[in-house]
Amino acid sequence: MAREVEWARMTAPELREIAARGNAMAILPVGSLEQHGPHLPVITDTASAEAAARRGARLVADDVPLAVLPGLWLGMSEHHLPFGGTISLDYTAYFHVLKSIVRSLQAIGFTRLLIVNGHGGNIDPLAMSTRELAVEFAMPIVYTTPWMLAPEETAALFETDNGPKHACEGEASVMLAISPDTVKSDKFEEAFTAEAGKHEAPHGAHRFYSFSERAPNTGTWGVPAKGTAEKGERFLDLQARELAKLIVDPALWTQLDAVWRPGRGLGTRAGRAD
Repeated sequence: MAREVEWARMTAPELREIAARGNAMAILPVGSLEQHGPHLPVITDTASAEAAARRGARLVADDVPLAVLPGLWLGMSEHHLPFGGTISLDYTAYFHVLKSIVRSLQAIGFTRLLIVNGHGGNIDPLAMSTRELAVEFAMPIVYTTPWMLAPEETAALFETDNGPKHACEGEASVMLAISPDTVKSDKFEEAFTAEAGKHEAPHGAHRFYSFSERAPNTGTWGVPAKGTAEKGERFLDLQARELAKLIVDPALWTQLDAVWRPGRGLGTRAGRAD
């Protein structure tokens, strides 16, 4: 019988037992609740992150003490607000939600955290949040966006899009694989917007754009009509494989350097492990 990996399906004693095994890892899928055109549900980013995280965890669950938390459906999605259906946190709230999760995990006895992200708007906030929280709690915290792992292999799975975009061929495929009853395939053609992606800052420059500027009319960037459930399974298998590699990669899970410790410095006694 396969080992259970879902936090929400386990009892408190079972989770304490995992933590007690030592070097236990929590895996937190994070996504959003935001518009995904007229054809995909607003939970798409969270659902895809959960599916990839669970599938990856199952590949290594016999060897690694771990548990996959329920997906965090609140993300930073203010750029999608003009289309409706979107609930967003601001950065301060997002950081403190993550901080409370990390504090709780540490209190329970989990010593490592992998964040599996399904939403592009979370990438910048996660970069800053994980950096600050790792130092504050002296806990290795890694975040990744599965759609960006193994980029050449991922790109090769697309027929029309040249990579992941928004409510696109890739996301339509994954949702057809894991939740087909929530996908409105009859809206695929209506969802396509030829102008999507043309309103972008020059390379090397960054600013905030509403998604109504980046993907006008339907909020879709990509060609969902090329999505299939079979392709969705291939995307998820690839993402799971790459996540499993991260889970067992020793270079990611070394103890953090105490950079803020008074007197910390190379060549000093305070800077040595002895």
